[in-house]
Amino acid sequence: MLKVAVVAGGYSDEYVVSLKSCELVFQSLNPEKYQKVRVRILKEGWYAEIDGEKFPIDKSDFSYEKEGEKHRFDCVVNIIHGTPGEDGYMQAYWELVNVPYTGCNFYQSALTFNKKDCIAVLEKYGIPHAKSFYINEFLPYNIDEIIEKIGLPCFVKPNQSGSSLGITKVKSRDEFEPALKKAFKEDKEVLVESFLDGTEVSVGVIKYQGETKVVGITEIVSHNEFFDYEAKYEGASEEITPARIEEKTYKKVEEIAARAYESLQMTGISRSEYIIVNGIPYFLEMNTLPGFSPASIFPQQAKIADLALEDLFDSEIELALNRKNLWNA
Repeated sequence: MLKVAVVAGGYSDEYVVSLKSCELVFQSLNPEKYQKVRVRILKEGWYAEIDGEKFPIDKSDFSYEKEGEKHRFDCVVNIIHGTPGEDGYMQAYWELVNVPYTGCNFYQSALTFNKKDCIAVLEKYGIPHAKSFYINEFLPYNIDEIIEKIGLPCFVKPNQSGSSLGITKVKSRDEFEPALKKAFKEDKEVLVESFLDGTEVSVGVIKYQGETKVVGITEIVSHNEFFDYEAKYEGASEEITPARIEEKTYKKVEEIAARAYESLQMTGISRSEYIIVNGIPYFLEMNTLPGFSPASIFPQQAKIADLALEDLFDSEIELALNRKNLWNA
């Protein structure tokens, strides 16, 4: 029986969401195939949690000791949202200590977490996106020039952050500076993007049994100005699967989403956001560790697609173990 660590937590404000996601993933793993252990990666420490007891993780090899016996993991199921689990740090670490992990590798993780760089790469593959302007907190910038290029309204967002933390929809010049301060609290780099007036959709794409598969397209109807933290996690939105879009547009979204996934040489579970304007889906961002609480979008898509989470994580673990074989080849 494989010993599997279900790893959750993180160092950002997203850790709360990660801990919720952990429970659904933990319950989805077949107990006849896997010996499951919850592992927390938190600012206060790394530890395995078993029957309410905490056992510190030895960072030299990602193991723990219980009753004088050392326990190693055959595989990690990574469900950390935000840093250090979604930006490449943990993936690089696990490769160094030779522990296989689910999801994409450290480069794809770092690239997709950096919105500016991800958009720049996908642009080369013909993926449409909003007009954008990059700001570094330590370099000079001119608000009037930015507004002239991007227009109003626009979105000011941290370049590297998730769960819509630090994002503001800016409608006037007076709102710009406060929006920047809010975004800079999450990241030292900020992306300003033009407002796209269209239908927002969230698209689940995975590598399942070796093939790229679009799991579902969900229409997002936010009760707020945009799909912010409250809309995502506190019920201030409607999430309609499948999206209420015509068949031609649906196929276009599927084609663009699959092309973006493959262009980045992705593996594992992903959820990408798009705004559809005049039948064209414009890329916003890609999440490589989307939420997995019962109310999260991806589990809803999987349920409607008749894709059992147990089978999905079997596939994920198999891919992880095969990748380890390539490391050691």
